[in-house]
Amino acid sequence: MTKSLGAMTLEKLLGGLLTLAVCLIVIRIVTKIVERITAKVNWDPRVEKYLATGVKAVLYILAALIVADSFGIPVTSLIALVSVFGLAISLAVQDVLANVASGLVILFSRPFDLGDYVGTNDGEGTVAEISLTHVKLDTPDGQRIMLPTSTMVAGKIINYTTLGIRRANHAICVSYDCATEDVRASCLRAVSRVKNVLDDPAPAVVINTYGDSSIEYRVRFWTRTENYWDAHFQSLEEIRRCFAEDGIEMTYNHLNVHIVETKK
Repeated sequence: MTKSLGAMTLEKLLGGLLTLAVCLIVIRIVTKIVERITAKVNWDPRVEKYLATGVKAVLYILAALIVADSFGIPVTSLIALVSVFGLAISLAVQDVLANVASGLVILFSRPFDLGDYVGTNDGEGTVAEISLTHVKLDTPDGQRIMLPTSTMVAGKIINYTTLGIRRANHAICVSYDCATEDVRASCLRAVSRVKNVLDDPAPAVVINTYGDSSIEYRVRFWTRTENYWDAHFQSLEEIRRCFAEDGIEMTYNHLNVHIVETKK
């Protein structure tokens, strides 16, 4: 036994073992208290798991320092060593730590849950997995996108699922020669043929802008989120079909070229 560690006596040994036993009991008690508190708060199960693991890690480190001190081992140097070691690790994995912090923000704020359809600056899809470092999205065309949590927290997140309903908003360009009442009636008739369109809020057809060669109308209606895409595509087909039946002319940008002959 070196002098720096002090003389190890039977009294110190028994005192150290007793301190260790007390620390282990305290760790169990504190852990149980934390588990009960998090259960009452009704946090995400993953948050509860990560919080319990973090509390345990801190308590075990404190217990190790207390027990070392009870054995006569100087803890000042150990604390300094742990601090330097922790600083080195944090500098080496700062990007990972940033993702972990962002993952905790997502788990606490819950901007989306598993199964929600979300849009981000880097893509959109159904949330398949949420971890501390990454969020996995499954796209409608069968791809899986893995996004760092720090990127998602720093950008815009659109949750298309959370409200349960979505509004379709079609831009339809129609000739100036067609009467507004006829266009509106034809569009509403087309929407009435679409399945799963909600009556409240009621569908609406409004003039949006006056273009160079056409009037832009907006055809708006609401549907349940799970029925949105079917209603979206079916409504476009029905609008075209009703316009053909009613003689409504859908226009597009075009350029008229006039050739003028000059006399020599």
